Amino acid sequence: MVRYQGMVIRPPSEADSLILQITLGCSHNKCTFCGTYPDKTFRKCPIEEVFEDIDSVKPHAEAITRVFLCDGDAMVLSQNHLVRILDRLNAAFPNLQRVGIYANARDILKKEPTELEELHKRKLGIAYIGLESGSDEVLRRVKKGATARQQIDAVRKAQDAGIKMSVIALLGLGARELSEEHAKKTAWALNEMQPRFASFLTLMLVPGTELAAQYERGEFELLEPIEFLCELRMIVRDLELEKTVFRTNHASNFLALGGTFPKDKERILAELDRGIDGEAPLRPEFFRGL
Repeated sequence: MVRYQGMVIRPPSEADSLILQITLGCSHNKCTFCGTYPDKTFRKCPIEEVFEDIDSVKPHAEAITRVFLCDGDAMVLSQNHLVRILDRLNAAFPNLQRVGIYANARDILKKEPTELEELHKRKLGIAYIGLESGSDEVLRRVKKGATARQQIDAVRKAQDAGIKMSVIALLGLGARELSEEHAKKTAWALNEMQPRFASFLTLMLVPGTELAAQYERGEFELLEPIEFLCELRMIVRDLELEKTVFRTNHASNFLALGGTFPKDKERILAELDRGIDGEAPLRPEFFRGL
């Protein structure tokens, strides 16, 4: 049986994947909005334990087509460590089609293009990166630990190696003060990246986080539901994406939208207008989640 320690999260698109914990926590773990890993000191899982977890599901090997590697930025591991895990996965699961992983800009930028290509050849097919915002001021305030340009360069570098990138932005992260800047610069960053997937989450304040404390002190203004939609509309209006799948299917969002750019841009804008005008029902607060 696969072992898990503490809270384990995965993207919605990895719902049917085998979840394999190869690191614990997040090597950065300073973002003011994130309450995912407060109880974990970052460390890599011993490779022997990872191999044991893989071997434990071998009785179901033929049914496994996708694997997702976590925790927070599992690509932080050394090239040799990742290669050994991917080789073990490919040997264990004959029908394996794709491996996914969480990454941050630093993880990708420190690898050579040939190293990323090596990972891709071993079926590392997609990496998920939290852009959060294209505004460097917003990123500074939330202690993201990377600039927008670093994240743009990382996404481009990975995609040049054949790894599809799923980029995540967080609506409302600039509060009311920086909402317009957050929207415009997030659209700019996504246009520069041209990711295969662009996903949006809506900010929810997590008790115990630094951002929640700022809100309680009156230092951070949380947007109202319609304001979140207006911010998303500003982003969508400015997007000039060529072959990107757009999603707001995360449970935190007030309105679930999806499509492919540029084909579905006008439809998505129209659906946002319906939500803003009160013609489309929004997800009730009690149904939202992280």
